[in-house]
Amino acid sequence: MLYATGIAYAASEGASGGQGGVPGLGNYSFIILMVLTVAIFYFLLIRPQKKREKDRVGMISSLKQGDKVVTAGGMYGIIDSFKEGDIVVLKISGNTKVEFNKSAIQSKVS
Repeated sequence: MLYATGIAYAASEGASGGQGGVPGLGNYSFIILMVLTVAIFYFLLIRPQKKREKDRVGMISSLKQGDKVVTAGGMYGIIDSFKEGDIVVLKISGNTKVEFNKSAIQSKVS
């Protein structure tokens, strides 16, 4: 029984070239595949997210009185004034005014 297992193992080693993994890459195949995986994640997920966040921070810093905006909760309003810190006062309708944190502003509406 032990003899048959040894023959099967030797046959499988001979069929795959003696090494596991992708033929031609040698011992560095795992490292190369990990670097490629990290590069794909960076260019498809991390980099675009950083760009969107940078654009959003720029939009928030350029807000001024009279801009029409949408909050993260979906509420539309016009910026009435700014208070100390990061507080923005939005005019919703008529004389209704609501205070929001600047980070709650999702986007400007044209």
